[in-house]
Amino acid sequence: MHIIVTVKQVPDPEAPQSSFTVDRAAKKVVVASSVPSTVSDMDVYATEAALLVKDVVPDTTVSVLSLGDSHVMDVVKRPLAMGADALYLVQDAELAGGDAMAIAHALAAAIRKIGPFDLIMAGRQSADLDQGIVATGVAMLLGVPVMTNAVRVAMNGDAIQIDRIVDDGIDTIEAKLPAVVTVSNELGQPRYATMRGIMAARRVDPTVWSRADLETLESSEALTTPVDLFEPEKSSNVEIIEGENAADAGRLLAQRLRTERLI
Repeated sequence: MHIIVTVKQVPDPEAPQSSFTVDRAAKKVVVASSVPSTVSDMDVYATEAALLVKDVVPDTTVSVLSLGDSHVMDVVKRPLAMGADALYLVQDAELAGGDAMAIAHALAAAIRKIGPFDLIMAGRQSADLDQGIVATGVAMLLGVPVMTNAVRVAMNGDAIQIDRIVDDGIDTIEAKLPAVVTVSNELGQPRYATMRGIMAARRVDPTVWSRADLETLESSEALTTPVDLFEPEKSSNVEIIEGENAADAGRLLAQRLRTERLI
């Protein structure tokens, strides 16, 4: 079995809020150079889901695919240190800066170039944009079924079965392979990279492609246009209720809340 996991390198979302500013004219977020990069957290869960399948299905290979313009090897090799086998990088600033469907087109072209696959796994959404639509676009372009928000994955013969959380419980569904699955963080704690895994990952040479290498790239045209990007305005309106003593202040507060129909 061949599983491809798509991962995205993002600025560390745990960095201080002051490290991120909005360039309203350029309609983009500017990230301070001091902010380290990391693998988008949901993609780590997708890697774990792929490795869970690998644990029980003999002769399974897990390949990692990432699209970006300045990959940091120690970052994008984290899935390898967890137990993945191969790493493919598409490095192109224009493709990486495209909208969701442009990125889906680029990833689909890269997947075709990698070769036959049985399963594609991706995080539910990225940690930076939170759109959650790229993997669905990849499935559409490759003509395979997609199942989203998996919290459990298991093979069932020649099908992949998942559990997903719905409003009134758990929904269990399955699809014939090949298929695309997006994974949610309710899957469970991803495994840690061992020292042996880290050392093995350092010995893996990634396959690096440029835009020119994606022979089947159908389109890199964005289908959406940013209209505006801005920080929401913050405002507060605080009223202090005072009384002669604590009991009187409490009485006045309750009276005001009743007037405002809050109690």
